[in-house]
Amino acid sequence: MAQELKNQIIDVPALLSRLGIGEINNGAYCGSWLETGGEILESISPIDGKVIAKVRQATVEDYEKVASQAEEAFKEWKTIPAPRRGEIVRRIGDALRKHKKDLGALVTLEMGKILAEGEGEVQEMIDICDFSVGLSRQLYGMTTQSERPSHRMFEQWHPMGMIGIVTAFNFPVAVWAWNAALAMVCGDTMIWKPASKVPLTAIACINIIHPILEEMNVPKGVSSLVIGPGKTVGDTMINDKRIKMVSFTGSCKMGKRVGKVVGERLGKTILELGGNNCIIVTPSANMEMVVPAILFGSVGTAGQRCTTTRRILAQNGIFDDLKNKLVKAYKQVRIGNPLSGNTLMGPVVDKGAIEDMQNALKEAEKEGGKILCGGEVLTGEGFESGCYITPAIVEAKNEFKIVQEETFAPILYLIRYDTIDDAIRKHNDVPQGLSSAIFTRDLLESEYFLSNSGSDCGIANVNIGTSGAEIGGAFGGEKETGGGRESGSDAWKGYMRRQTNTINWSKELPLAQGIKFEL
Repeated sequence: MAQELKNQIIDVPALLSRLGIGEINNGAYCGSWLETGGEILESISPIDGKVIAKVRQATVEDYEKVASQAEEAFKEWKTIPAPRRGEIVRRIGDALRKHKKDLGALVTLEMGKILAEGEGEVQEMIDICDFSVGLSRQLYGMTTQSERPSHRMFEQWHPMGMIGIVTAFNFPVAVWAWNAALAMVCGDTMIWKPASKVPLTAIACINIIHPILEEMNVPKGVSSLVIGPGKTVGDTMINDKRIKMVSFTGSCKMGKRVGKVVGERLGKTILELGGNNCIIVTPSANMEMVVPAILFGSVGTAGQRCTTTRRILAQNGIFDDLKNKLVKAYKQVRIGNPLSGNTLMGPVVDKGAIEDMQNALKEAEKEGGKILCGGEVLTGEGFESGCYITPAIVEAKNEFKIVQEETFAPILYLIRYDTIDDAIRKHNDVPQGLSSAIFTRDLLESEYFLSNSGSDCGIANVNIGTSGAEIGGAFGGEKETGGGRESGSDAWKGYMRRQTNTINWSKELPLAQGIKFEL
Protein backbone atom coordinates (compact mmCIF):
# COMPACT_ATOMS: atom_id res chain seq x y z
CA MET A 1 0.00 0.00 0.00
CA ALA A 2 2.78 2.39 0.87
CA GLN A 3 4.54 3.60 -2.25
CA GLU A 4 7.72 5.44 -3.05
CA LEU A 5 6.49 8.97 -3.56
CA LYS A 6 8.07 12.07 -5.01
CA ASN A 7 7.57 14.78 -2.41
CA GLN A 8 6.79 18.36 -3.28
CA ILE A 9 9.80 20.54 -2.66
CA ILE A 10 8.90 23.09 0.00
CA ASP A 11 11.47 25.46 1.42
CA VAL A 12 10.27 25.26 5.03
CA PRO A 13 12.41 28.14 6.40
CA ALA A 14 11.17 30.39 3.57
CA LEU A 15 7.57 29.28 4.18
CA LEU A 16 7.81 30.07 7.88
CA SER A 17 9.44 33.41 7.16
CA ARG A 18 6.64 34.43 4.78
CA LEU A 19 4.11 33.64 7.50
CA GLY A 20 6.06 35.57 10.14
CA ILE A 21 7.10 32.54 12.19
CA GLY A 22 10.50 32.52 13.81
CA GLU A 23 12.48 29.89 15.68
CA ILE A 24 10.83 30.90 18.99
CA ASN A 25 7.49 32.74 18.93
CA ASN A 26 5.44 34.51 21.57
CA GLY A 27 2.14 32.88 22.43
CA ALA A 28 -0.18 35.82 23.11
CA TYR A 29 -1.57 38.57 20.89
CA CYS A 30 -4.05 41.39 21.58
CA GLY A 31 -3.45 43.93 18.82
CA SER A 32 0.29 43.37 19.18
CA TRP A 33 2.40 40.43 20.32
CA LEU A 34 3.09 40.19 24.04
CA GLU A 35 6.38 39.02 25.50
CA THR A 36 4.99 35.85 27.02
CA GLY A 37 6.56 34.19 30.04
CA GLY A 38 5.41 30.58 29.91
CA GLU A 39 7.14 27.30 29.15
CA ILE A 40 8.46 26.48 25.69
CA LEU A 41 6.13 24.42 23.48
CA GLU A 42 7.61 22.56 20.52
CA SER A 43 5.56 22.11 17.36
CA ILE A 44 6.53 18.71 15.97
CA SER A 45 5.58 17.67 12.45
CA PRO A 46 3.96 14.22 12.21
CA ILE A 47 5.50 13.96 8.74
CA ASP A 48 9.07 13.41 9.94
CA GLY A 49 8.94 13.85 13.72
CA LYS A 50 11.10 16.98 13.59
CA VAL A 51 10.56 20.27 15.43
CA ILE A 52 9.19 22.95 13.09
CA ALA A 53 9.43 25.88 15.51
CA LYS A 54 8.78 26.71 19.16
CA VAL A 55 6.32 28.85 21.09
CA ARG A 56 6.83 30.55 24.43
CA GLN A 57 3.41 29.87 25.92
CA ALA A 58 1.14 32.35 27.64
CA THR A 59 0.78 32.37 31.40
CA VAL A 60 -2.35 33.19 33.40
CA GLU A 61 -0.94 36.69 33.81
CA ASP A 62 -0.56 36.98 30.04
CA TYR A 63 -4.14 35.80 29.62
CA GLU A 64 -5.32 38.56 31.94
CA LYS A 65 -3.59 41.20 29.80
CA VAL A 66 -5.28 39.80 26.70
CA ALA A 67 -8.71 39.54 28.34
CA SER A 68 -8.55 43.06 29.76
CA GLN A 69 -7.66 44.44 26.33
CA ALA A 70 -10.47 42.46 24.67
CA GLU A 71 -12.97 43.70 27.25
CA GLU A 72 -11.93 47.30 26.65
CA ALA A 73 -12.03 46.87 22.86
CA PHE A 74 -15.65 45.69 23.00
CA LYS A 75 -16.82 49.10 24.22
CA GLU A 76 -15.85 50.65 20.88
CA TRP A 77 -16.19 47.64 18.59
CA LYS A 78 -19.89 47.12 19.36
CA THR A 79 -20.68 50.68 18.24
CA ILE A 80 -19.13 50.28 14.78
CA PRO A 81 -21.87 49.61 12.18
CA ALA A 82 -22.10 45.95 11.18
CA PRO A 83 -21.53 46.64 7.45
CA ARG A 84 -18.28 48.37 8.38
CA ARG A 85 -17.28 45.31 10.40
CA GLY A 86 -18.21 43.25 7.34
CA GLU A 87 -15.82 45.30 5.20
CA ILE A 88 -13.00 44.40 7.60
CA VAL A 89 -13.90 40.71 7.27
CA ARG A 90 -13.91 41.10 3.48
CA ARG A 91 -10.36 42.42 3.65
CA ILE A 92 -9.37 39.49 5.85
CA GLY A 93 -10.79 37.11 3.25
CA ASP A 94 -8.70 38.80 0.55
CA ALA A 95 -5.57 38.41 2.69
CA LEU A 96 -6.33 34.71 3.15
CA ARG A 97 -6.63 34.33 -0.64
CA LYS A 98 -3.18 35.82 -1.01
CA HIS A 99 -1.68 33.43 1.56
CA LYS A 100 -3.79 30.37 0.71
CA LYS A 101 -0.96 28.15 -0.55
CA ASP A 102 1.44 29.06 2.25
CA LEU A 103 -1.09 28.66 5.06
CA GLY A 104 -2.38 25.43 3.53
CA ALA A 105 1.17 24.07 3.36
CA LEU A 106 1.72 24.97 7.01
CA VAL A 107 -1.47 23.11 7.97
CA THR A 108 -0.05 20.06 6.18
CA LEU A 109 3.36 20.46 7.78
CA GLU A 110 2.06 20.88 11.31
CA MET A 111 -1.05 18.68 11.32
CA GLY A 112 -0.31 16.09 8.63
CA LYS A 113 -3.32 16.30 6.28
CA ILE A 114 -2.52 16.16 2.59
CA LEU A 115 -1.85 19.37 0.66
CA ALA A 116 -5.22 19.38 -1.10
CA GLU A 117 -6.94 19.20 2.29
CA GLY A 118 -4.68 21.86 3.78
CA GLU A 119 -5.49 24.32 1.01
CA GLY A 120 -9.13 23.24 1.13
CA GLU A 121 -9.25 24.18 4.79
CA VAL A 122 -8.00 27.68 3.99
CA GLN A 123 -10.64 27.90 1.27
CA GLU A 124 -13.24 27.24 3.96
CA MET A 125 -11.87 30.27 5.80
CA ILE A 126 -12.23 32.37 2.67
CA ASP A 127 -15.77 31.10 2.09
CA ILE A 128 -16.94 31.93 5.61
CA CYS A 129 -15.50 35.44 5.23
CA ASP A 130 -17.54 35.86 2.03
CA PHE A 131 -20.64 34.57 3.83
CA SER A 132 -20.07 36.90 6.75
CA VAL A 133 -19.66 39.98 4.56
CA GLY A 134 -23.20 39.46 3.27
CA LEU A 135 -24.40 38.59 6.75
CA SER A 136 -23.20 41.97 8.04
CA ARG A 137 -26.15 43.56 6.21
CA GLN A 138 -28.64 40.87 7.22
CA LEU A 139 -28.65 40.73 11.02
CA TYR A 140 -32.41 40.91 10.89
CA GLY A 141 -34.84 41.25 13.76
CA MET A 142 -38.51 40.30 13.56
CA THR A 143 -41.53 42.57 13.91
CA THR A 144 -44.62 40.89 15.34
CA GLN A 145 -48.17 41.98 16.17
CA SER A 146 -48.80 43.31 19.65
CA GLU A 147 -51.99 42.32 21.46
CA ARG A 148 -52.25 45.89 22.78
CA PRO A 149 -53.62 48.70 20.58
CA SER A 150 -51.20 51.36 19.33
CA HIS A 151 -48.18 49.28 20.32
CA ARG A 152 -45.34 47.95 18.18
CA MET A 153 -43.40 44.84 19.21
CA PHE A 154 -40.19 43.71 17.59
CA GLU A 155 -36.91 41.87 18.17
CA GLN A 156 -33.37 43.01 17.67
CA TRP A 157 -29.96 41.45 18.10
CA HIS A 158 -27.05 43.08 19.90
CA PRO A 159 -23.37 42.17 20.17
CA MET A 160 -22.88 39.64 22.97
CA GLY A 161 -19.51 40.72 24.31
CA MET A 162 -16.23 38.87 24.70
CA ILE A 163 -16.23 35.23 23.55
CA GLY A 164 -13.72 32.40 23.81
CA ILE A 165 -12.90 30.14 20.86
CA VAL A 166 -11.22 26.81 21.65
CA THR A 167 -10.25 24.81 18.57
CA ALA A 168 -9.02 21.26 17.93
CA PHE A 169 -5.94 20.04 16.08
CA ASN A 170 -7.71 18.42 13.13
CA PHE A 171 -9.00 21.66 11.61
CA PRO A 172 -6.48 24.09 13.07
CA VAL A 173 -7.58 27.19 11.13
CA ALA A 174 -11.02 26.64 9.56
CA VAL A 175 -12.95 26.18 12.80
CA TRP A 176 -11.47 29.39 14.19
CA ALA A 177 -12.57 31.23 11.05
CA TRP A 178 -16.09 29.76 11.25
CA ASN A 179 -16.40 31.38 14.66
CA ALA A 180 -14.26 34.48 14.20
CA ALA A 181 -15.81 35.75 10.96
CA LEU A 182 -19.32 35.50 12.43
CA ALA A 183 -18.26 36.96 15.77
CA MET A 184 -16.59 39.95 14.11
CA VAL A 185 -19.60 41.00 12.04
CA CYS A 186 -21.83 40.39 15.08
CA GLY A 187 -19.74 42.89 17.04
CA ASP A 188 -18.06 40.55 19.53
CA THR A 189 -14.44 40.53 20.59
CA MET A 190 -12.79 37.13 20.81
CA ILE A 191 -9.94 35.23 22.41
CA TRP A 192 -8.69 32.18 20.50
CA LYS A 193 -7.07 29.26 22.30
CA PRO A 194 -5.81 26.77 19.69
CA ALA A 195 -4.85 23.14 20.31
CA SER A 196 -1.32 22.84 21.66
CA LYS A 197 -0.44 20.36 18.91
CA VAL A 198 -0.86 23.01 16.20
CA PRO A 199 0.16 26.44 17.57
CA LEU A 200 2.03 27.68 14.51
CA THR A 201 -0.98 27.77 12.22
CA ALA A 202 -2.73 30.00 14.77
CA ILE A 203 0.25 32.36 14.90
CA ALA A 204 0.31 32.47 11.10
CA CYS A 205 -3.40 33.39 10.97
CA ILE A 206 -2.87 36.29 13.35
CA ASN A 207 0.13 37.47 11.34
CA ILE A 208 -2.00 37.40 8.18
CA ILE A 209 -4.87 39.45 9.63
CA HIS A 210 -2.77 41.85 11.77
CA PRO A 211 -1.98 44.31 8.92
CA ILE A 212 -5.69 44.46 8.03
CA LEU A 213 -6.69 45.21 11.62
CA GLU A 214 -4.10 47.96 11.86
CA GLU A 215 -4.91 49.51 8.49
CA MET A 216 -8.66 49.55 9.25
CA ASN A 217 -8.06 51.02 12.76
CA VAL A 218 -9.74 48.09 14.47
CA PRO A 219 -9.60 48.49 18.28
CA LYS A 220 -6.74 46.48 19.74
CA GLY A 221 -8.08 43.32 21.30
CA VAL A 222 -10.94 42.57 18.90
CA SER A 223 -9.21 39.40 17.70
CA SER A 224 -6.80 37.94 20.24
CA LEU A 225 -4.79 34.76 20.74
CA VAL A 226 -3.50 32.83 23.75
CA ILE A 227 -1.43 29.68 23.40
CA GLY A 228 -1.06 27.85 26.68
CA PRO A 229 -1.83 24.72 28.69
CA GLY A 230 -5.45 23.75 29.19
CA LYS A 231 -4.93 23.31 32.94
CA THR A 232 -3.89 26.93 33.37
CA VAL A 233 -4.86 29.21 30.49
CA GLY A 234 -7.76 27.03 29.34
CA ASP A 235 -9.29 26.72 32.79
CA THR A 236 -8.89 30.45 33.38
CA MET A 237 -10.75 31.19 30.16
CA ILE A 238 -13.75 28.94 30.76
CA ASN A 239 -14.08 30.21 34.34
CA ASP A 240 -13.81 33.87 33.29
CA LYS A 241 -17.20 35.54 33.82
CA ARG A 242 -16.24 38.23 31.30
CA ILE A 243 -16.36 35.54 28.60
CA LYS A 244 -20.04 35.54 27.66
CA MET A 245 -19.85 32.50 25.40
CA VAL A 246 -17.33 29.70 24.82
CA SER A 247 -17.23 27.92 21.47
CA PHE A 248 -15.46 24.62 22.09
CA THR A 249 -14.46 22.03 19.50
CA GLY A 250 -12.97 18.79 20.83
CA SER A 251 -13.71 15.53 22.58
CA CYS A 252 -16.97 14.67 24.33
CA LYS A 253 -15.09 14.28 27.61
CA MET A 254 -13.62 17.77 27.50
CA GLY A 255 -16.81 19.24 26.08
CA LYS A 256 -18.83 17.96 29.02
CA ARG A 257 -16.42 19.66 31.40
CA VAL A 258 -16.49 22.94 29.46
CA GLY A 259 -20.29 22.83 29.37
CA LYS A 260 -20.48 22.22 33.11
CA VAL A 261 -18.01 24.93 34.11
CA VAL A 262 -19.45 27.59 31.80
CA GLY A 263 -23.01 26.56 32.62
CA GLU A 264 -22.46 26.87 36.36
CA ARG A 265 -21.62 30.55 35.88
CA LEU A 266 -24.62 30.84 33.52
CA GLY A 267 -22.45 31.51 30.49
CA LYS A 268 -23.32 30.22 27.01
CA THR A 269 -21.60 27.52 24.98
CA ILE A 270 -21.41 26.27 21.42
CA LEU A 271 -20.17 22.68 21.68
CA GLU A 272 -18.90 20.74 18.65
CA LEU A 273 -17.87 17.36 20.05
CA GLY A 274 -17.55 13.75 18.89
CA GLY A 275 -19.03 12.05 15.86
CA ASN A 276 -19.70 8.35 15.21
CA ASN A 277 -20.89 8.94 11.70
CA CYS A 278 -22.67 6.26 9.72
CA ILE A 279 -23.63 5.53 6.12
CA ILE A 280 -26.55 3.20 5.39
CA VAL A 281 -26.08 1.37 2.09
CA THR A 282 -29.30 -0.06 0.67
CA PRO A 283 -29.78 -2.67 -2.10
CA SER A 284 -30.80 0.03 -4.60
CA ALA A 285 -27.68 2.13 -3.99
CA ASN A 286 -25.37 3.04 -6.86
CA MET A 287 -22.15 1.24 -5.89
CA GLU A 288 -20.08 3.41 -8.22
CA MET A 289 -20.99 6.29 -5.91
CA VAL A 290 -20.93 4.36 -2.64
CA VAL A 291 -17.34 3.12 -2.66
CA PRO A 292 -15.57 6.45 -3.34
CA ALA A 293 -17.88 8.22 -0.87
CA ILE A 294 -16.96 5.74 1.87
CA LEU A 295 -13.28 5.88 0.97
CA PHE A 296 -13.18 9.68 1.04
CA GLY A 297 -15.16 9.85 4.25
CA SER A 298 -13.23 7.20 6.16
CA VAL A 299 -9.65 7.72 4.98
CA GLY A 300 -9.60 11.49 4.45
CA THR A 301 -7.47 13.39 7.00
CA ALA A 302 -6.35 9.93 8.18
CA GLY A 303 -9.71 9.39 9.87
CA GLN A 304 -9.33 12.51 12.01
CA ARG A 305 -12.33 14.56 10.94
CA CYS A 306 -15.29 15.03 13.22
CA THR A 307 -17.39 14.00 10.19
CA THR A 308 -15.23 10.96 9.34
CA THR A 309 -17.27 7.92 8.28
CA ARG A 310 -16.82 5.39 11.10
CA ARG A 311 -19.68 2.93 10.55
CA ILE A 312 -21.19 1.33 7.46
CA LEU A 313 -24.57 -0.39 7.70
CA ALA A 314 -24.94 -2.65 4.67
CA GLN A 315 -28.04 -4.72 3.91
CA ASN A 316 -27.46 -8.49 4.17
CA GLY A 317 -27.96 -9.09 0.46
CA ILE A 318 -25.20 -6.69 -0.60
CA PHE A 319 -22.93 -6.98 2.44
CA ASP A 320 -20.33 -9.37 1.02
CA ASP A 321 -20.10 -7.58 -2.33
CA LEU A 322 -19.57 -4.20 -0.63
CA LYS A 323 -17.06 -5.72 1.79
CA ASN A 324 -14.95 -7.07 -1.06
CA LYS A 325 -15.06 -3.78 -2.96
CA LEU A 326 -14.01 -1.79 0.11
CA VAL A 327 -11.12 -4.10 1.03
CA LYS A 328 -9.84 -3.88 -2.55
CA ALA A 329 -10.15 -0.08 -2.52
CA TYR A 330 -8.43 0.25 0.87
CA LYS A 331 -5.42 -1.72 -0.34
CA GLN A 332 -4.92 0.85 -3.10
CA VAL A 333 -4.78 3.88 -0.80
CA ARG A 334 -1.43 5.63 -1.28
CA ILE A 335 0.04 6.43 2.13
CA GLY A 336 3.04 8.67 2.54
CA ASN A 337 4.35 12.19 2.90
CA PRO A 338 1.32 14.51 2.66
CA LEU A 339 3.45 17.08 0.85
CA SER A 340 3.41 14.75 -2.16
CA GLY A 341 0.72 15.30 -4.74
CA ASN A 342 0.31 11.52 -5.08
CA THR A 343 -0.52 10.85 -1.45
CA LEU A 344 -4.12 10.09 -0.47
CA MET A 345 -3.50 9.59 3.25
CA GLY A 346 -0.79 11.14 5.38
CA PRO A 347 0.17 10.49 9.00
CA VAL A 348 -2.05 10.70 12.05
CA VAL A 349 -1.23 13.62 14.32
CA ASP A 350 1.07 11.80 16.76
CA LYS A 351 2.06 8.43 18.21
CA GLY A 352 -0.73 8.68 20.75
CA ALA A 353 -3.24 8.37 17.91
CA ILE A 354 -1.40 5.27 16.68
CA GLU A 355 -1.69 3.73 20.13
CA ASP A 356 -5.39 4.60 20.37
CA MET A 357 -6.06 2.93 17.01
CA GLN A 358 -4.16 -0.24 17.86
CA ASN A 359 -5.93 -0.51 21.23
CA ALA A 360 -9.30 -0.07 19.52
CA LEU A 361 -8.52 -2.83 17.02
CA LYS A 362 -7.51 -5.19 19.83
CA GLU A 363 -10.73 -4.40 21.67
CA ALA A 364 -12.80 -5.00 18.53
CA GLU A 365 -11.22 -8.44 18.08
CA LYS A 366 -11.76 -9.23 21.75
CA GLU A 367 -15.48 -8.46 21.34
CA GLY A 368 -15.73 -10.75 18.32
CA GLY A 369 -14.91 -8.42 15.44
CA LYS A 370 -12.83 -9.46 12.44
CA ILE A 371 -10.12 -7.20 11.02
CA LEU A 372 -10.53 -7.42 7.25
CA CYS A 373 -7.53 -5.25 6.41
CA GLY A 374 -5.24 -2.55 7.77
CA GLY A 375 -3.90 -1.55 11.16
CA GLU A 376 -0.21 -2.00 10.35
CA VAL A 377 2.21 0.68 11.54
CA LEU A 378 4.51 1.64 8.67
CA THR A 379 8.25 1.82 9.25
CA GLY A 380 11.34 2.44 7.20
CA GLU A 381 12.39 5.27 4.91
CA GLY A 382 9.81 8.03 4.78
CA PHE A 383 7.98 6.77 7.85
CA GLU A 384 10.51 7.67 10.54
CA SER A 385 8.05 9.71 12.61
CA GLY A 386 6.16 6.56 13.60
CA CYS A 387 2.83 8.25 12.79
CA TYR A 388 1.91 6.32 9.64
CA ILE A 389 -0.58 3.44 9.74
CA THR A 390 -2.71 1.61 7.21
CA PRO A 391 -6.46 2.32 7.43
CA ALA A 392 -8.47 -0.57 8.83
CA ILE A 393 -11.83 -2.19 8.09
CA VAL A 394 -13.42 -4.29 10.82
CA GLU A 395 -16.45 -6.53 10.43
CA ALA A 396 -18.35 -5.81 13.63
CA LYS A 397 -21.66 -5.49 15.41
CA ASN A 398 -23.20 -2.17 16.30
CA GLU A 399 -23.57 -3.12 19.96
CA PHE A 400 -19.83 -3.66 20.48
CA LYS A 401 -18.61 -1.28 23.18
CA ILE A 402 -15.75 -0.10 20.98
CA VAL A 403 -18.15 0.62 18.11
CA GLN A 404 -20.19 2.82 20.42
CA GLU A 405 -17.11 4.97 21.03
CA GLU A 406 -15.34 7.34 18.67
CA THR A 407 -11.73 6.39 17.98
CA PHE A 408 -10.10 9.37 16.28
CA ALA A 409 -8.22 7.27 13.73
CA PRO A 410 -8.88 5.56 10.36
CA ILE A 411 -11.02 2.61 11.52
CA LEU A 412 -14.19 1.69 9.62
CA TYR A 413 -16.71 -0.72 11.15
CA LEU A 414 -18.72 -2.76 8.65
CA ILE A 415 -22.08 -3.86 10.08
CA ARG A 416 -24.97 -5.91 8.69
CA TYR A 417 -28.63 -4.95 8.74
CA ASP A 418 -31.85 -6.66 7.65
CA THR A 419 -34.67 -4.17 7.03
CA ILE A 420 -34.63 -0.38 6.71
CA ASP A 421 -36.24 -0.17 10.17
CA ASP A 422 -33.36 -2.26 11.52
CA ALA A 423 -30.87 0.04 9.77
CA ILE A 424 -32.37 3.23 11.24
CA ARG A 425 -32.46 1.69 14.72
CA LYS A 426 -28.82 0.67 14.56
CA HIS A 427 -27.82 3.94 12.97
CA ASN A 428 -29.26 5.94 15.88
CA ASP A 429 -28.12 3.52 18.57
CA VAL A 430 -24.88 5.36 19.47
CA PRO A 431 -24.32 8.24 21.91
CA GLN A 432 -23.14 10.68 19.22
CA GLY A 433 -25.22 12.47 16.60
CA LEU A 434 -23.19 14.58 14.19
CA SER A 435 -23.28 13.47 10.53
CA SER A 436 -25.13 10.70 8.69
CA ALA A 437 -25.95 9.50 5.18
CA ILE A 438 -27.95 6.98 3.21
CA PHE A 439 -27.28 5.72 -0.29
CA THR A 440 -30.49 4.71 -1.98
CA ARG A 441 -32.51 5.24 -5.17
CA ASP A 442 -35.72 4.47 -3.30
CA LEU A 443 -37.71 7.66 -2.65
CA LEU A 444 -39.50 6.19 0.36
CA GLU A 445 -36.22 5.14 2.02
CA SER A 446 -34.64 8.57 1.50
CA GLU A 447 -37.67 10.39 2.89
CA TYR A 448 -37.83 8.01 5.86
CA PHE A 449 -34.16 8.67 6.61
CA LEU A 450 -34.72 12.45 6.60
CA SER A 451 -37.95 12.33 8.60
CA ASN A 452 -38.40 12.80 12.33
CA SER A 453 -38.35 9.01 12.62
CA GLY A 454 -35.10 8.72 10.67
CA SER A 455 -31.57 9.97 11.36
CA ASP A 456 -31.18 11.70 14.73
CA CYS A 457 -28.07 13.58 13.61
CA GLY A 458 -27.58 17.29 13.02
CA ILE A 459 -26.49 16.53 9.44
CA ALA A 460 -28.31 13.98 7.28
CA ASN A 461 -27.43 13.40 3.62
CA VAL A 462 -28.82 11.34 0.76
CA ASN A 463 -26.42 9.91 -1.85
CA ILE A 464 -23.48 11.90 -0.51
CA GLY A 465 -21.11 10.91 2.28
CA THR A 466 -20.82 12.10 5.86
CA SER A 467 -17.62 14.07 5.46
CA GLY A 468 -17.48 17.74 4.68
CA ALA A 469 -20.01 20.53 4.99
CA GLU A 470 -20.98 23.58 2.99
CA ILE A 471 -20.48 27.01 4.50
CA GLY A 472 -24.10 28.01 3.87
CA GLY A 473 -25.53 25.37 6.20
CA ALA A 474 -25.37 25.37 9.98
CA PHE A 475 -22.80 22.80 11.12
CA GLY A 476 -23.25 20.73 14.27
CA GLY A 477 -24.92 17.73 15.86
CA GLU A 478 -27.12 16.37 18.60
CA LYS A 479 -26.77 14.10 21.67
CA GLU A 480 -23.14 13.86 22.82
CA THR A 481 -22.04 15.91 19.83
CA GLY A 482 -23.13 18.87 21.94
CA GLY A 483 -26.00 20.50 20.08
CA GLY A 484 -23.95 23.48 18.88
CA ARG A 485 -24.17 25.12 15.46
CA GLU A 486 -21.46 27.04 13.64
CA SER A 487 -20.98 28.57 10.19
CA GLY A 488 -24.01 29.25 7.97
CA SER A 489 -27.80 29.54 8.12
CA ASP A 490 -28.82 31.37 11.33
CA ALA A 491 -25.87 30.14 13.39
CA TRP A 492 -24.95 33.82 13.80
CA LYS A 493 -27.64 34.13 16.46
CA GLY A 494 -25.43 32.15 18.83
CA TYR A 495 -22.96 35.05 18.83
CA MET A 496 -25.47 37.77 19.73
CA ARG A 497 -27.87 38.60 22.52
CA ARG A 498 -31.56 38.77 21.72
CA GLN A 499 -33.81 41.60 22.85
CA THR A 500 -37.60 41.96 22.60
CA ASN A 501 -38.83 45.56 22.38
CA THR A 502 -42.28 47.10 22.74
CA ILE A 503 -43.12 50.71 21.93
CA ASN A 504 -46.36 52.32 23.08
CA TRP A 505 -47.19 55.12 20.66
CA SER A 506 -50.64 55.82 22.14
CA LYS A 507 -51.60 58.26 24.88
CA GLU A 508 -52.86 55.49 27.17
CA LEU A 509 -51.22 52.80 29.30
CA PRO A 510 -53.18 49.52 29.09
CA LEU A 511 -51.99 47.16 31.85
CA ALA A 512 -51.88 43.37 31.73
CA GLN A 513 -54.89 41.40 33.01
CA GLY A 514 -56.94 44.59 32.74
CA ILE A 515 -55.67 45.89 36.07
CA LYS A 516 -56.39 49.55 36.79
CA PHE A 517 -55.01 51.81 39.49
CA GLU A 518 -57.14 54.57 40.97
CA LEU A 519 -54.76 57.52 41.25
